[in-house]
Amino acid sequence: TKAILMISLFLVIYVHVVFFTPAWYWAILECITLGGLIAGVGFNVMHDGSHGSFSKYKWVNKIAAHSVNIMGAAHFMWNVKHNMIHHSFTNIDGVDDDIETGIFMRLAPTQKKLKLHRVQHWYFWMLYALLYLFWVFFTDYKKYFTQKIGPVLLKKMAWYDHAGFWLTKSAHALIFVVIPIMACGWLAWLTGFLVTTLLAGFVLSIVFQLAHTVEDTHFPLADEANKMEDEFAIHQIKTTANFATRNKLVSWLVGGLNFQIEHHLFPKISHVHYPAISQIVRDVCREYQLQYIEYPTMRRAVVAHVRFLREMGVRK
Repeated sequence: TKAILMISLFLVIYVHVVFFTPAWYWAILECITLGGLIAGVGFNVMHDGSHGSFSKYKWVNKIAAHSVNIMGAAHFMWNVKHNMIHHSFTNIDGVDDDIETGIFMRLAPTQKKLKLHRVQHWYFWMLYALLYLFWVFFTDYKKYFTQKIGPVLLKKMAWYDHAGFWLTKSAHALIFVVIPIMACGWLAWLTGFLVTTLLAGFVLSIVFQLAHTVEDTHFPLADEANKMEDEFAIHQIKTTANFATRNKLVSWLVGGLNFQIEHHLFPKISHVHYPAISQIVRDVCREYQLQYIEYPTMRRAVVAHVRFLREMGVRK
């Protein structure tokens, strides 16, 4: 129901803002809503589908997972980056692409500290807003042409993977660039496109960063024998954080990604079950004296993230 609501609302607003050209203030409001819906569909439809937890039917999960293509991002790249790398090597510097921003930010203690990082807790929101644009127009292409995500080689792409990549990019350009420019004009399109994509980028970024780059999360590295100190479940608990788990509206909007610990332990289980599972995980963590990292509100989680960024900017 939620997926149908979000996708239907997205289609209705897209058609209205592009083909019926409302007054500028309504158009801006609708573009803000579109940005939120892009993130919402990503959290609630694409993300669950990519993990096979959206539906009990595999074909439905595949359709849900490929909804990312309509938004301009290549599902093939996302599947490798997120499902295979991030969920297996969470917060491991040099492997987990989610904590890699080049020179722009320092998101792990083992990353090189530069002078600009001293103020990264002030400018991070601008970089996060650029995520969606960077993802669609740069990083996907970089991964495609280098056939690598960080140090990890992509699995060999079949002909249909190549075709899907280029069809995805072409469809996105047609739907979000060509048609709106033809219908609304260059300036109106550019304004609306930036409002939509910058908001979507910020929302997508902040939700995922609150789950892994906060004050209490760990950033482990392999030992000389290339082995990790902790086994998988403990590693996930130490590198992941929950936030605002008692806020039903937040849980609804982000598709349960505020229960990030449970998601990393049980990625193939639908997020609707995370509240119940979290009680069990808390008890197990208490029994084995593991820190269950959780922030009671989203505001507290944001504060913990900002403090983490400030610390990374000054710590050697």
